[in-house]
Amino acid sequence: MSDTSQYIAVDLGAESGRVMLGTIADGKLKLDEIHRFANAPVEQAGTLRWDFKSLFAEIKAGLTKAVKQADHKISGIAVDSWGVDFGLIDADGNLIEDPYNYRDSRTDGMVEKACELLDKRAIYDNTGIQFMQLNTLFQVLSMRLAEYPALARTSKIIFMADLVAYYLTGKAYAEYSLASTSQMMDMQTGQWSAKLFEALSLPMDIMPDVVQPGTEVGVLKAEIAAEIGCDPIKVIAAGSHDTASAVAAVPASDENWAYLSCGTWSLMGVESDDVVINNDTYEYSFTNEGGVGNTIRLLKNIMGLWVLQQCRSDWNEKGDELSYAQLAEMAAAAEPFKAFVCPNDSTFFAPGNMPERINEYLKTTGQQPIDDKGQMVRVILEGLALTYRWVFEKLQEVTGKRIDVLHIVGGGIKNELLCQFAANAIGRKVITGPVEATASGNIIMQAIGTGELGSLAEARKLVGNSFELKEYLPQDADLWEKQYKKIEDKIKP
Repeated sequence: MSDTSQYIAVDLGAESGRVMLGTIADGKLKLDEIHRFANAPVEQAGTLRWDFKSLFAEIKAGLTKAVKQADHKISGIAVDSWGVDFGLIDADGNLIEDPYNYRDSRTDGMVEKACELLDKRAIYDNTGIQFMQLNTLFQVLSMRLAEYPALARTSKIIFMADLVAYYLTGKAYAEYSLASTSQMMDMQTGQWSAKLFEALSLPMDIMPDVVQPGTEVGVLKAEIAAEIGCDPIKVIAAGSHDTASAVAAVPASDENWAYLSCGTWSLMGVESDDVVINNDTYEYSFTNEGGVGNTIRLLKNIMGLWVLQQCRSDWNEKGDELSYAQLAEMAAAAEPFKAFVCPNDSTFFAPGNMPERINEYLKTTGQQPIDDKGQMVRVILEGLALTYRWVFEKLQEVTGKRIDVLHIVGGGIKNELLCQFAANAIGRKVITGPVEATASGNIIMQAIGTGELGSLAEARKLVGNSFELKEYLPQDADLWEKQYKKIEDKIKP
C-alpha cells in the first residue's frame, strides 16, 4: 500500500446524499464530508419520482469541491445507492424520464400478479429474494402490464448508483450487489434469470452486463472532468448497493457475528459463502443479496427508522421542531412497553401522516392511541428492537449457528437508545461503528479494486483501526424477554 491515497465516495441515501473524500494513510482511513444534500421523492403527475437532474447536479457540485480539497492524486470515484430503483435509457443513450421511487403505488398488487404467472416458490427458489412490492421485478412488471410507453422505448435499464456512474462515464453496467436486489437475478449463477424473464414476458435484452464489486468500469468523460476541474479519474464499481458497501466496512474478524445496517431501512443478516434457499428462509422471507468478495448477504429487510423519520417530519411541519437527540431523550423518559408497533406492517410503508397512522394501527390492534411524542418514539424504537430479536433468532435457526455479537453500522448508531434496546432485546453484545459505514465500504472496495488493499480482511482491520467503536451489553434481560414472548407472534415475517 502506498503512503497516501485518496478516493471519492458518492453515497446516495433515501433521505440525503453526500460526497465524501477518503484518505488512506498510515494504516488508517480518514473520511471528510465534502458535500451533503437533501434527497427526497417528488410528486410528478400523481406519481412518486426521483429528481435525477437535481441529484446529478448536487453530485457534480460535490465532486468539484472534493477535487479542490484533495491534496493527493485521486485514485478513484465510486457511487453507491439504495437498491431496486432504476432509470430507463433510450436508444440514443438518454434518460427517458425521472426514475420512479420505490414507494410509488403502481406496484400495488404486483406480487400477486407475478405469482399468477409463475409460482411464488419457484420465483423464490430462483432468486432467493424476499418478496417486497418495491422490488424491481414488480416495478417492471407493472410497466409491462400497463403497456407503459417508456418501457417500449427503453434500450437499457440502469440501477440508481450505476445510473450516476453512467452519466459520469458513458458506460452502462449493472454492479452485482445492486443488481441482486432486483429479484430478477438467478442467485445461483449471479446472472439475469432467463426463467423469470420468460415466464413474466419481460424484455431481458434491456438488462446491462453484470460486473463484480471492485471492477474499474471507466473514466470520467472529458466534459465532466473539465466541468469539475480535474484530469480523467477512474470510476470503480464498489459495492454499488449501499448495504453491500456498509457490510464491507463491518470491523469484524471472528466468524460468529451478524450485522445490522441501520438507517431509513434496517438490514440484519450474516455473510455466507453460498446462497441459502430452503423452506425456512422462504417461510421467514429471508433474502440472498450479492455481497463483496464473493459472498452472499443473507439478510432480512426491516422498515427501520423510516417510521420515526416520518413522525419527526410530520411534527416539524406542524411547528414542533425536535431533533433526533431530543426525541431520544424524551423516549428514554417515557414508560416502557406502553404498546407494540410492528415496523414492517404495510400500514407504515407510504410517506405522510405517520403519527395518525400509528394511532390507527394501535386502535385496530386493540391498543390505546398515544398523544405524547416521547411515548410514541419509545414505542417505535422498542418495536424495532423487538423485531431485531425476531430476525436475530431466525438467522441462528436458518444457519444453525449461534451468533455471539451484533455489529451495528450506519447513521442509526447515533440513536444510542435504539442501540441499547437492540442489545437488551437480542441478549447479546452489540458493537457500533462506524457511522459512515457505507462511505467507508465504498472507499475500501475502491482500494481493493486498485490493489491498494490486498483483501477484505485487511480492509476491515483498517476500518477497525480508524473509527471509534462502542459496546452495549444487555440490560433488563427478564423484562425484555417477557415482552418479546408477549408479542412474538405479532411480528410480520
